[in-house]
Amino acid sequence: MAGWSATDIPDQTGRTAVVTGANSGIGYVTARELARRGARVVLACRSEARGTAAVERLVGEVPGAEVEFVRLDLGDLASVRQFAATYEQAHRQLDLLINNAGVMALPRGRTVDGFETQFGVNHLGHFALTGLLLPRLLGTVGARVVTVSSGMHAVSNIDITDLNSERRYGRWTAYARSKTANLLFTHELARRLATIGSDVVAAAAHPGYAATNLQTAGAKAEGRRAAESFMRVGNRVFAQSADAGALPTLYAATAPDVRPDSFTGPALLGWRGSPATSWRARWALDDRAAERLWEESERLTGVVYEGLKR
Repeated sequence: MAGWSATDIPDQTGRTAVVTGANSGIGYVTARELARRGARVVLACRSEARGTAAVERLVGEVPGAEVEFVRLDLGDLASVRQFAATYEQAHRQLDLLINNAGVMALPRGRTVDGFETQFGVNHLGHFALTGLLLPRLLGTVGARVVTVSSGMHAVSNIDITDLNSERRYGRWTAYARSKTANLLFTHELARRLATIGSDVVAAAAHPGYAATNLQTAGAKAEGRRAAESFMRVGNRVFAQSADAGALPTLYAATAPDVRPDSFTGPALLGWRGSPATSWRARWALDDRAAERLWEESERLTGVVYEGLKR
């Protein structure tokens, strides 16, 4: 794993990947490098304008790349269902599902379906998407689901009795809880896949501190110009590039030795550097919490993972 880079990505010819949030940052780099190695890539993005522009940019950087944009709003379960139906009509296989899209440290808000925005987008949207695409994943030999979490998960465990932060809301606590939810989802998905003897690999990754627009979005949404400027300076001075930040995701998606329920991040203190096995908080490996979150997620989204019952 030491020194692993994008040039080490195995040939992806004949494989199909879905990358959420692929119009910019780590998602875009992930989609571009998979396409560069021959994968057919679906850019699943909320904005049609930005998604279409990303396709044009990617084809300009990787001539001959086989890529397409399909709209997906993870904050709207109807959009998630429409995306899954569109994908199933167009594609027989799904080799890689990269649950990358996310929001960070936003002011209190609600998704279309009434969920707290960070929990709804970062976890529930991806939970629903993965469940709806499960038949394609189970039907594809060697398929993988990679969910992008964060080292910030260590800030807070989930509160199973208050998943939507009704009692008290803190933007960073809510973000950390959503990232813990990503890891608990991966943990339980890997366990359930193993129970039925599936070779689908569920793994998690995180980018460390990578310079993307994720850091500034929350402050910008609230008009907190000083905070936005502070984040921009931090991105310039301390962060690694989006290209470097995408490496853990690409490793988890393509390296031959990736194990189920693994967590890959940057080697240097989880901050930057080449991919390495990453530390995670003990609560992110709690079997009972993972099971309860799964059950609540099925109830809240209405998406039941047929064939993966406990």
